[in-house]
Amino acid sequence: MTTLSAAERERYQRHLSLEEVGVAGQEKLQAARVLVIGAGGLGSPAALYLAASGVGTLCVVDHARVDASNLQRQVLFDTASVGRPKVEAARERLLALNPCIEVHAHDLEVRAATVMDLLRGYDLVLDGTDSIPTRYVVNDACVLLRKPLVSAAIHRFEGQLMTYLPGLGPCYRCLYPEVPEGLVPNCADAGVLGVLPGVVGAMQATEAIKLIVGAGSPASGRLLVYDALELTVREFHFKRRHDCAVCGD
Repeated sequence: MTTLSAAERERYQRHLSLEEVGVAGQEKLQAARVLVIGAGGLGSPAALYLAASGVGTLCVVDHARVDASNLQRQVLFDTASVGRPKVEAARERLLALNPCIEVHAHDLEVRAATVMDLLRGYDLVLDGTDSIPTRYVVNDACVLLRKPLVSAAIHRFEGQLMTYLPGLGPCYRCLYPEVPEGLVPNCADAGVLGVLPGVVGAMQATEAIKLIVGAGSPASGRLLVYDALELTVREFHFKRRHDCAVCGD
């Protein structure tokens, strides 16, 4: 017997029509627990599409308030949200989009001391932060807790995406063993094309949905680089480093 209600079957009809998803896949989405770290340019479209797709439990983590400069690209928010904690505004927007799901909001800064407890209750993690130290902290926790991770970053007109699968592929530290903080400027300093995080964040949500329903090929061991100016996607293959500080031998 399906666990989907009549209203849910109507809502997710286009998914149910896909052989790769169907009722079984939609039920997997309904049972999934996904953590989105960062409610910014990447987290906004990713969270919206995950909520719309029917991920049963969604958690958004951020420690900032909505600023007017966010509205150029962070589609979770509107002008009335300016000044509010991002996670509060995000939770309201996601539930307005899909009241069939459960949405948690944590107004906190992700640190090494708290990240393990934060991740334990979730099946899958999306990292859309613009802090390199935070990316390392999240990656390391996912490796230690054996949680799949979809990590993405944006810079000016370029976006990058990779997926970590526990025990099956390399992690973020295998790709970037060490990146000094401050080497890569953030969006506030370097600027970013407003639609760029929409494309890359949607790719993160796509990876998450594929992993949950078990369809397609994830970007494990692959770095996807999207160039908005040239409208190209390049792919770079990389392997697990035996000397990786986290997932190595």
